[in-house]
Amino acid sequence: MSIRNVLIVGGGFTGLTAAIALARRSVAVTLVDRAKEWARVGHGLTIQGNALRVFKEIGVIDEVLEKGQSEQGLTLFFADGRVMAPLHTPHTGGEDLPPTIGALRPDLHEILVAKAESLGVEIRMGRELVSFENHEDSATSVLSDGTTESWDLIVVAEGIKSPTRPKLGITEDRAPSGLGIWRAVTDRRPEMTGGIAFPLQDDGGAFKVGYTPVSDTQCYVFVLCRPERPDNGLPDWQEVKRLMANYHGDFDFLRESITESTFLNFQEIEWIFVEGPWHRGRVIALGEAVHAVPPLIAQGAAQCLEDALLFAQYVTEDGDLETQMREFHSRRVPRVKGVVEASLLLADWEQNPGSPDADPGRVMADALSALVPAP
Repeated sequence: MSIRNVLIVGGGFTGLTAAIALARRSVAVTLVDRAKEWARVGHGLTIQGNALRVFKEIGVIDEVLEKGQSEQGLTLFFADGRVMAPLHTPHTGGEDLPPTIGALRPDLHEILVAKAESLGVEIRMGRELVSFENHEDSATSVLSDGTTESWDLIVVAEGIKSPTRPKLGITEDRAPSGLGIWRAVTDRRPEMTGGIAFPLQDDGGAFKVGYTPVSDTQCYVFVLCRPERPDNGLPDWQEVKRLMANYHGDFDFLRESITESTFLNFQEIEWIFVEGPWHRGRVIALGEAVHAVPPLIAQGAAQCLEDALLFAQYVTEDGDLETQMREFHSRRVPRVKGVVEASLLLADWEQNPGSPDADPGRVMADALSALVPAP
């Protein structure tokens, strides 16, 4: 192994998982993040089995399962509350792991930070990568605090808005999906075990509403809608209730649980997929810096985690580093591409309810089944 020290830029799931996976292979890792301190931000996540498989590989699965709520699948509903079909989630991480869990994003982030620190990863807050320079057997970084240092590798895990991506010669940029999303964490009844509801027609409300349990008493709720927040004079909590007005059954309870004290987040959903090389010399972009998709089959985080683990495995083997990075890229692209294509197809159907060929249950099931083999 020729990799001794690595700089990771970005302390989200991709960066922290890469840091842990490399440190477990005796690599000295420094991680920088632009935030001045970690904050408990973010809402819920649906974590599929293939993401749990990565958590198992890096030694945090017990903590993750303790914080999360395991589920075997979910129910697809019509907006009026009628059951469309049950959707049994495949065990994409193996039969020894739950097919899916719901969890709070900040809980998972804290688990990863603690694991990275326990392995000796040096974490520097309030710093960004300003520039880099490749050399024959190293890469030099210039950080926002003025420090210049040399590394065997620089891993860029800055997310979909990565300012470093174009410096790698990547011309693709983030693009609109046509969707926006509201997120919240709220109460649920014990018998509510996860579901997604679809409208019968475009009535000006939500394109889709769903929920995932994150504890015995709470769930993560998402409301897919148009990408612009309308200027209609409604406060956020009333706007979400308006979007959910024609969704019934379990969704009546969820709608009424949203009040003016509920913390809500809205954002436009963008996407990116870089099919060409992800690296230039000894600097490589991973995760949502090169592939971010609408969260319609809950694989965004999972694909980032797979990137990080597999990359660490490749570059810590004996062999030529350039060859290893090319082989890693060739192995990842087909798997990620399948997730991207399925997600964008579902996004199109969300915006065009009643499409004659629409079959979201089949597409979701087929996309997840394709991920059962290990990456």
